[in-house]
Amino acid sequence: MLEDFFNTLLSFPSYWVVEKIEYESSTDEVFIYVKFNPKNYKEKHPESYHGLHDYNPYRTWRHLDILQYKTFIKARLPRIKDAKGDINTLAPSWGQLSDRHTYLFEKRVIDTLLATKNQTKTSNLLQCGFSLVNRIIHQSTQRGLERRDKNVIYKQLSIDEKSFKKGHKYATVLSDPETRHIIDVSEGRTKASCNELINNNLNAEQKEKVEQVSMDMWEAFINTVKEILPQSKIVHDRFHLVQYLNKAVDLVRRREVKTHEELKNSRYALLKNRFNLTIKQHFKFEEVLRINTKVSLAWRLKESFKSLFNSPDYHEAHRRFIDWLSFCNWENIPEISKVAKMFTNHAVGVCNALVETLSNAMVERLNGKIQELKTIGRGYKNFPNFRSAILFFNGGLNLYPQQI
Repeated sequence: MLEDFFNTLLSFPSYWVVEKIEYESSTDEVFIYVKFNPKNYKEKHPESYHGLHDYNPYRTWRHLDILQYKTFIKARLPRIKDAKGDINTLAPSWGQLSDRHTYLFEKRVIDTLLATKNQTKTSNLLQCGFSLVNRIIHQSTQRGLERRDKNVIYKQLSIDEKSFKKGHKYATVLSDPETRHIIDVSEGRTKASCNELINNNLNAEQKEKVEQVSMDMWEAFINTVKEILPQSKIVHDRFHLVQYLNKAVDLVRRREVKTHEELKNSRYALLKNRFNLTIKQHFKFEEVLRINTKVSLAWRLKESFKSLFNSPDYHEAHRRFIDWLSFCNWENIPEISKVAKMFTNHAVGVCNALVETLSNAMVERLNGKIQELKTIGRGYKNFPNFRSAILFFNGGLNLYPQQI
């Protein structure tokens, strides 16, 4: 009765039959022995079965736990003859031939990982080794990448960088703003790594359909897009443009605080959105604007640049941008002038940003999720583990085994 009960629960094909169940009290483990039935297999697959040659030694697969007991499937896989007389090992119906866990256990690992975002915690909860969990992350990520639609059209792309290790170790992240998923990640932030990233993930037809690419003003990214995606618009990210100006404003404040006591404790009052200021910061902000300092002029130049966003077309954006540059030259604040010169060197991408709504705001949110993975996992020692973790959690992949 017990064997019949487990045959019903496991729902294996009829040619796999539960033979016996063993329990190891010292380790709280249950072993379910499954036996191959040649007669039933021949009835199911008469065209492929041409005789049983022999059996492999017993193999063990980790399965879903029974109550608090770790459960394993044990079986001797048969070697059968095909029509040509070749002898091949019959793959088990509950898992891959090369794995030592069942499909259902792999699904449980994936579900637990998605809930915890932590490999160590997952291995502790499921009472399995860390290496097994890590292997499933790599395996399921690769499976998901292979299942991706190779003909999907990307009209917009985002390219950004993310540090993954101390010592200026960076990764380049390619994302799809429409689906808000990461397409892939490459090691480094050089032109070669960016080139490889795009070529490995986009075919010739997909490249031709890309209309806009959002990025920071990193020369390696710009040169790669100009070379590989020449028909697409380079749109410099709004967030980074404003960030450059914010840093310039803060540098002016630091320089002038030495001679103006009123500027002390004014950093957040100047850099935060005016609508998010506390009452105390609001009064400090008003005080700073009242005094005749370069930092107040720098802040006004920053705000006037922000007003250029959502220009009706490129020509109008370019005209407004030129006017803004003339104001910067007139005021002659070194920190702002340095940023203005950088914007001038990338005028096309900056003006595109003033017109187009595409930005790296979505990428910044994904960067936050990547940082969360780094924090929970306490960092990643090598890039392959970092890449698989990013794509596992943020790639929008079909991770589960096909049989599930």
